[in-house]
Amino acid sequence: MKAFVIERYGKQERLKPADVPEPTLGEHDVRVQVHAASINPLDIKLKSGALKRVVPLRMPLVLGNDLAGVVSQVGAKVTAFKPGDEVYARTDTARIGAFAEYIAVAEANVAPKPAGLSMEQAASLPLVALTAWQALVEKANLQKGQKVFVHAGSGGVGSIAIQLARHLGASVATTTSTANVALVKSLGADIVIDYRKDDFAKTLRGYDVVLHSLGTDELEKSLSVLKPGGLLISISGPPDPDFARNAGMPKLVQLVIRLISRKIRKQARRHQVRYSFLFMQPSGRQLRELGEIIGDGAIRPVIDKVFAFEETDDALAYVETGRARGKVVVRVRQPVHAATPDPVAH
Repeated sequence: MKAFVIERYGKQERLKPADVPEPTLGEHDVRVQVHAASINPLDIKLKSGALKRVVPLRMPLVLGNDLAGVVSQVGAKVTAFKPGDEVYARTDTARIGAFAEYIAVAEANVAPKPAGLSMEQAASLPLVALTAWQALVEKANLQKGQKVFVHAGSGGVGSIAIQLARHLGASVATTTSTANVALVKSLGADIVIDYRKDDFAKTLRGYDVVLHSLGTDELEKSLSVLKPGGLLISISGPPDPDFARNAGMPKLVQLVIRLISRKIRKQARRHQVRYSFLFMQPSGRQLRELGEIIGDGAIRPVIDKVFAFEETDDALAYVETGRARGKVVVRVRQPVHAATPDPVAH
């Protein structure tokens, strides 16, 4: 089958087209004919080798964590899906490979494609929607009337987190550039801070939750935004001891992680708030719950651009510029009906 691979780790390594064997189907696996896959910053980190000690993967490596498509075959013990079902999924990190014509995914990570969405729209959602859900619902237990600050509201995670927080009844503040102010307001942000003009740390106070996805400066400044007892959740900051322990990492690695997160945890205690690192986990069950919310119209995908399959490397390069609004998607397989419209970005 056709796929896009890297042959070695490296920031400058490019994705190359290749013929690779079709994935092996386990008894609990679903083989999906991929119709669309989306690009995530995680793909860039994996390509560079930044996560090779945490997630060792074999070369040549087919990248791609998000997908939507049609089930082509199921394992002997699969009960929830059958050939012909339209699905979407976020793969296990150890079994990525969505930039290909077919992929095998554990049944537990697959869910029915949300009603009314195109394949491209559905493929844009799993990783970012699961990240928002696991941050705001699982970790923060966000409640109606609470206040949440979402960094980078026009990004993949931010654009979904704003909508989910509003669905949960919270008020939302976010940061974005001048060009994207109207977009994040349309998604439901109550307060929008143009980071080119204003400093969020001088404006926001008394927040229950902060969802951080940027650098160290923004991470540390976020502490002052929270009220006592508040929670700072980061998907890009240093991993914390709870993450290392729950991931079953060796004692030495747990010690290293404890040391590298010591500064921010100490600062959090000084501010009388909590710090928590989130590394999103795949979950078909959560995707089903999200699918109901998406189907009701409370969350809509935000897609910047759709690339053809042969342009997969260009799609990754575009995301690497950091200028994408929402998600970038690769159309792996053309829709059956030529008249099917492209997804609307905004």
